[in-house]
Amino acid sequence: MRALTAAAIGLVAALALIAVVTAIGAPEGQTSPQPLLTTVPAHP
Repeated sequence: MRALTAAAIGLVAALALIAVVTAIGAPEGQTSPQPLLTTVPAHP
């Protein structure tokens, strides 16, 4: 019974954390104008 109670408390805590993050929303900002390097540069 203790394991079930602990699992329920953990689930409630996780859902509360998700609700808080969803309510706050994504942070404002801009992305970098420079593209990411996807290949290894040539060896000099």
